[in-house]
Amino acid sequence: MSQFDFSSLTPDMILDGLESVGFTIDSGLLAMNSYENRVYRFHDYQGEKFVTKFYRPNRWQLAQIQEEHDFSFELCSAELPVVAPLKRDGQSIFEYQGYYFSVFPCLGGRSFEVDNLDQLEWMGRFIGRIHAVGAKQNFLHRPNISAEEFLLQAKQTIEQSGFVSANVQLPFFTILDQVIPIAEQQYQVDKTIRLHGDCHAGNILWREPEGPHFVDLDDSRQGPAIQDLWMMLSGDRQQQLLQLDTLLSGYEEFFSFDSSELSLIESLRTMRVVNYMAWLCKRWSDPAFPHNFPWFNTEKYWEQQVLMLKEQYAQLTQPPLRLF
Repeated sequence: MSQFDFSSLTPDMILDGLESVGFTIDSGLLAMNSYENRVYRFHDYQGEKFVTKFYRPNRWQLAQIQEEHDFSFELCSAELPVVAPLKRDGQSIFEYQGYYFSVFPCLGGRSFEVDNLDQLEWMGRFIGRIHAVGAKQNFLHRPNISAEEFLLQAKQTIEQSGFVSANVQLPFFTILDQVIPIAEQQYQVDKTIRLHGDCHAGNILWREPEGPHFVDLDDSRQGPAIQDLWMMLSGDRQQQLLQLDTLLSGYEEFFSFDSSELSLIESLRTMRVVNYMAWLCKRWSDPAFPHNFPWFNTEKYWEQQVLMLKEQYAQLTQPPLRLF
């Protein structure tokens, strides 16, 4: 098995792994929309539905996965709607043939509507409650959100990949070298807490009448509170101000927000954009990536990234959002 390899993970191995910890499968495995890990839905002989996640080898250490699970359990104990892994004999992380995996209850729901202000205020309340729990202690093993990893190391990965088309290399790396120093300078963080880490609409199930349910804490890290809020914002500046005001009106019922963190939004957005490119470069040898991202590694893709980075440069040089 290579460093990040899933090549030996077969359906029979997944089924054998699940059965080894007591799950009786009465269906096939339905692959779900996940590329970093391998995630499948199945049901047992009683018709109960589950989701299993086989973790990408060597991405996280065992202690880091356990911290993610423990954070989920802590949030559930606080009566927060987080989909936590199931336990067997007190364990939530299982191992089979060199792969770590976990099993979750399968929860239905519809997509969170990012332009629905009522839902947005509801989201603010729940994120505030998550952060109130997250602030009680720090992660010991999971890393911080850092400019070093998401900007500088990401740039190095892109450079070394050789994927940037020759005709686009000069404009691409020129604008990248302009964007990174500004974002790095703006990302000055005084306080960090445990976060969901990847709190976007795709990781939220909306159920009536309960409201939002949070799934997939795989990217949970230590970082500034605004990381779990800024991805809820969309549209022009005025729309974002309205959305932010709505989010925070719910959020601050449960946890105090430091308004100085609004100045981090565009640096965090830049970090996400650059790291996403690097992530595709790192994972391109995984057959799932050329199949699901056929537009990557083309000249047109890198031309689009030049335009996106220019737009991001403009945002970085604008005054940050302010509510008051």
